[in-house]
Amino acid sequence: MNKQKMHKTSIDLDAETREQVVALLNQQLADTFDLYSQTKQAHWNVKGHQFFQLHELFDKLAIELLDHVDTIAERSTTLGGTALGTARMAAAKSRLPEYSAATTGGRESLEALIVRYAELAATTRAMIDRTDELGDVDTADLFTGVSRGLDKSLWFLEAHLQE
Repeated sequence: MNKQKMHKTSIDLDAETREQVVALLNQQLADTFDLYSQTKQAHWNVKGHQFFQLHELFDKLAIELLDHVDTIAERSTTLGGTALGTARMAAAKSRLPEYSAATTGGRESLEALIVRYAELAATTRAMIDRTDELGDVDTADLFTGVSRGLDKSLWFLEAHLQE
């Protein structure tokens, strides 16, 4: 892995800690930006009797993800790092499974997004613990907010499949 150039900052975390946290932030940035694009893919292409409700829901969820993307990227640069946030950068680093272009039905779109939201929520919770262990409670708090949002989005998605 190439060592990223760090910029000077007066934030009272040592350089090694900041480098580690920036790497964690950039991994979550890639995954979150990828989930944003996959949610938009579902939004644009969903079909079926729940079209309107799902089309609107997926757009709302994508907007929320874009807020998380911005928050994560800005924390990376706040710590003196560089946010690695282009679509190509995200695609190259994302750990999420690819969203199939053939996925268009309402139920299958929900199921695909549920898997991806759950995966991102789990890795985000792991980042809370990891950044707390590194002594960066502010980034841990950032990830706590993202985690809370992902859990709420997951609830919205899963509620469509529950009886």
